[in-house]
Amino acid sequence: MIWNVLIVILVILIIVLAVLYFMGRRLQKKQDESQAQLDAMAQTASMLIIDKKRMKIKESGLPAVVISQTPWYLRRSKVPVVKAKVGPKIMTLIADEKVFEQIPVKKEVKVVISGIYITAIKSARGGLEKPQKKQGFFKRHFGKKS
Repeated sequence: MIWNVLIVILVILIIVLAVLYFMGRRLQKKQDESQAQLDAMAQTASMLIIDKKRMKIKESGLPAVVISQTPWYLRRSKVPVVKAKVGPKIMTLIADEKVFEQIPVKKEVKVVISGIYITAIKSARGGLEKPQKKQGFFKRHFGKKS
């Protein structure tokens, strides 16, 4: 009796893992295709960073076309938004998560952009500063005291 239950649970677990594996492969393939498109459209631009924040996509000031193309389940999530002056125009751009912390505010920066997406930082006037990593709760309270 117990063996039958364990076998059924094992079969269900194997099916779930197989479904997750194939869905993961499909999503990875989509991500690779979109990354190839971003790389193909990439161009270097110089801009003055005015402000950067994490904002909900509806409140970010992005064009209505971008907001309407966003899936419904991501509309309430916060995205890294950068307001920058590119030439004579002030634009609202979305930054990559890896790049967002490195972007200095109130400085001129050379970045790689693809559409409205900042993908990399080439250089900054005055040099780039590496952001300080916040220590976790346990390291702060129970870590080695020097």
